[in-house]
Amino acid sequence: MFKALSDRLRLKTLILLAERERSVGELCELEGEKIGTVSARLKVLLTARLVKRRKEGQSAIYAIADNHVLALIENAIEHACEHH
Repeated sequence: MFKALSDRLRLKTLILLAERERSVGELCELEGEKIGTVSARLKVLLTARLVKRRKEGQSAIYAIADNHVLALIENAIEHACEHH
């Protein structure tokens, strides 16, 4: 899990998902990345069980896996803000 959290771009994706669930296409737009890049990033997060995926028609919708992961992200952001 911590290896998955060690990449700043994966953290950015988690922060976006902490706001609300999002489709891969929406994440691509927000991150300015191609679908393959975002999909690979999401696969790492999914394998680490930090996010969950559900299908909506032909779209994959991603969300934070559970409240424990959300608390971890919120605490990390709070910690980073305290030390700047």
